[in-house]
Amino acid sequence: MDWRILVVLAPLAIAASWALYNIGAMALRQAQDILNKES
Repeated sequence: MDWRILVVLAPLAIAASWALYNIGAMALRQAQDILNKES
């Protein structure tokens, strides 16, 4: 296994997972706000 590939892909994977985590958190918050307004 070539370690250079891992060195390049690891920061990209970390950045992508962090972005998805933040987007998911915002989406959940927005969904909860919508549900709270309806009830």
